Amino acid sequence: MITHTNEPTSNDLRATLENTEPHCLRTQTTSMAVLAKSEGSYHFTPEGRKLADFTSGVLVANIGHNPKRWWKRVLELMGLNNLDADGEFLPAVTLTSYNAVTEVEMEANRKLLANLQAQPGGGRMEQILWAASGSEAIQKGLWACLARREGEDIILATRGGFHGKKGLAGAVTGSEDDPERDPRVRFISFPKEECASLEKRREPIDLTPYREELEALKAEYGDRLCCLITEPYLGGGGSYHPHKEYMQMLESFCRENDLIFIFDEIQANFGRTGSMYAFSEYGVEPDLVALGKGMGNGVPVDAIVGRADLFGTMGYGAGSDTWSAHPLGCASVIATLEEFEHDNIMEQAAGLSEIIEEALVRLTELPAITAVRGEGTVWGIEFAPVGDLSAEEVAHEVVRRAYIGNEEGKAIHLLGPLAGKVIRIAPPLNMDHGEAREYFDVLHGLIAGM
Repeated sequence: MITHTNEPTSNDLRATLENTEPHCLRTQTTSMAVLAKSEGSYHFTPEGRKLADFTSGVLVANIGHNPKRWWKRVLELMGLNNLDADGEFLPAVTLTSYNAVTEVEMEANRKLLANLQAQPGGGRMEQILWAASGSEAIQKGLWACLARREGEDIILATRGGFHGKKGLAGAVTGSEDDPERDPRVRFISFPKEECASLEKRREPIDLTPYREELEALKAEYGDRLCCLITEPYLGGGGSYHPHKEYMQMLESFCRENDLIFIFDEIQANFGRTGSMYAFSEYGVEPDLVALGKGMGNGVPVDAIVGRADLFGTMGYGAGSDTWSAHPLGCASVIATLEEFEHDNIMEQAAGLSEIIEEALVRLTELPAITAVRGEGTVWGIEFAPVGDLSAEEVAHEVVRRAYIGNEEGKAIHLLGPLAGKVIRIAPPLNMDHGEAREYFDVLHGLIAGM
C-alpha cells in the first residue's frame, strides 16, 4: 500500500481503498493522491497540502476545477437555484430522461452544433448522438458506419491508439497482437518515429509508405472497406503528435474511396490542441467526431457528432442507453461553451502553450529526459534510464517526487506514466501564466536532482 509521511488522514483513506476496491479500478501511480477539494488549477489534500494540477483531471477540467460562474450556470440550467417563499427548493429538472426530451438537452444540441459548424472543418457536423462514456461514443459511431451498406465490414484503425476498453472501441484500440481481436479490424501504421521529438515533427514527412499501405488494403479488401478511425494524437500510446499532412492524407484516402473518416478527439476537444477542435488544428473535415472529457469540465458526458445520413442508418433504440443526453451532462456542456464565449480561454491557452514548450525544451538538457513532444496544452515527457533505474522507474519516481514537492512545499499532481516511460503534462487551459512558470521550475528542480 502506498503511504506518505505527514499524511495521517490520507493514509487512513488509502488503507480503506486497499481493502474496498481492486487495483484494476485505477492505473498505476506512485503518488495515489487523496484529493479533498479542488479549485482552479489546484488540488488540496485532506491535510491541506496544495498540488498544482498538471493533468486537468485527465484532460477533463479544461477551464479549471469548480469555476464559480460555471457552477452557477449549471445549477441555473438544472433549476437547482429556484426557491419558494419559504426557502424550499422548487421542482427542478429531472436527472433521468430516458425516452424523453428536456429543454436543456435541446439547448445543448443547438449550442454544440453551432459551435462545431462555426469551426474550420465542421461542415459535416449535423447531428449529435449522445453517449455515457467515450467507449460508448466510439461504439455508436462504428455501429452507424457498419450499418451504412451491406458488405462493408472492414474497419481501419491507426495502430497504437486508445479508443476505449469496451466492445468495438476496445477492438480498434492498440494493435493486431491480440489473438481475440474482432476480425473486422485492420491496423495501419502511425508515424511515431517521425514525430518522436519536436525536432523530428518539424522536418518534412515522407507519406509514401503510409499511402502504399492504404492502397494495399484497398487492393485486398476492395468494397469491404467501411471506415477509418484515428486520434489526432496518440495520448495513451505515449503522446505522439503527427504531422498534419499525415491526417490530411488519411482524409484524402477516405474521400477517394468513399470511406467514413472518424476523428476520435475525446482527449483533444474544447481547446486542448490549440484550436477549439483538433480537426480544425489538423486541417481536416471528418464525417464523425467523438467528443468527451473537456465538454463537461468534470461532469461525465460524451457524444459522437456528424453526418445525419450516417446516424439515419440505425433504427429506433439502436443508439440508446440509460444516460445518453442526461440533463446534468447537457447543462455542463452549455455552461462550458459559455465560458469559452465569456473569457479569452483560447488566447490564454495559446500563451500557456508557449510557456509549456519553453519549460519542457529546457528539461531536455537533463540526462533523465529523452524527448518532449506535444502541442497546445497537451504534452509528453519521455524519460531515460538514470543509474540503476530504468526509464519506467524514473518516470514513476518523478511522479512520486512531484507529489511530495520541493523544500518549499510546492508540489505537483501528475498521472502515472503513459506507455511505461512517458508522463503527460496537461494543465487547465487557463492556468495563471506566472504560476505555471513557477511550478515548471519546481518540476525542473525535482528532475535535475535525480
